[in-house]
Amino acid sequence: MNKAEKDYPVESGSTFFKGIFIGGLLGAAAALLFAPKPGREMRSDLSDKLTVATDKTKEVAGAVTDKTKSLATTVSEKATDLAGTVSAKASDIFTTVSDSKQQIAATLSETGKKIGETVSDASKDVAAEAKNASGEVADKAKDASQELADQAKDAKEEVKDTYKSSY
Repeated sequence: MNKAEKDYPVESGSTFFKGIFIGGLLGAAAALLFAPKPGREMRSDLSDKLTVATDKTKEVAGAVTDKTKSLATTVSEKATDLAGTVSAKASDIFTTVSDSKQQIAATLSETGKKIGETVSDASKDVAAEAKNASGEVADKAKDASQELADQAKDAKEEVKDTYKSSY
């Protein structure tokens, strides 16, 4: 590595793409200079190939856009479903806790022994409900995540196949 490379390191990948672009231009100029065809035919051929490449690029971009929109819609739907499930479970837990609290308050007027037993039973019920609810939410989140991952993989493969079949 020379001094200039150490003093001015490449800060992004754009330099690489600029190099590819400049190299492509130099290659095209060399091809025009050394081509066995007349300039008019060569320009016509290059124009045709550029048109074909542009059309293929637009097709691939359209396919990627469609897949991205589809995937975004699916993610949005899954997130909405998951949020609804979490909200419903949280409401159930709140209701259960509220009911248990009222039972405990009513039991306080009775004997100290009954208070201890009621608190213990209500705490166990709440813990079991919370555990069950969190397990269900976790399972749904895992299923949704796996489904989204599978859809993303399928979309990626379709884009790859579209791109490969285009060229």
